Amino acid sequence: MINNVVLVGRLTKDPDLRYTASGTAVATFTLAVNRNFTNQSGNREADFINCVIWRKSAETLANYARKGTLLGVTGRIQTRNYENQQGQRVYVTEVVADNFQLLESRNASEQRQQSPNFDGGGTQGSNNSFNNNFEQSSPSAKNTMPDFDRDSDPFSGSTIDISDDDLPF
Repeated sequence: MINNVVLVGRLTKDPDLRYTASGTAVATFTLAVNRNFTNQSGNREADFINCVIWRKSAETLANYARKGTLLGVTGRIQTRNYENQQGQRVYVTEVVADNFQLLESRNASEQRQQSPNFDGGGTQGSNNSFNNNFEQSSPSAKNTMPDFDRDSDPFSGSTIDISDDDLPF
């Protein structure tokens, strides 16, 4: 059986970090994930997916991610239920995140949030410029890539001949 989820989306608000009675960190957050198509009026819609992450990863997420941050998440779907105060059974389906990755630099995130056309949901009015600086989920493992300039691409216009025998699959 397989239960794997991979999401890329923007945080709809700052992660909510809490601690259990035993001191275990848990953060809840919601990702706005764009759909691959537009609706009848030509606008792109988004799904809002509830997620939870535990322990050190929860603390790291709460420290480094803010509303609007572009985030990659891997995990699994989990359904739980409980009885509310009115005695009704309530079912909750959420993504339990095993890992996350910040997919844009802090500077890009701050610039986007200052942009007047950012609407927070990653929908049509948002600023979708691609940023080539990434931050790892671990603050000590920061990795920045150089800016990509299409005019100075050393591989543009060249072809590479690879035989089928050289392919690993």
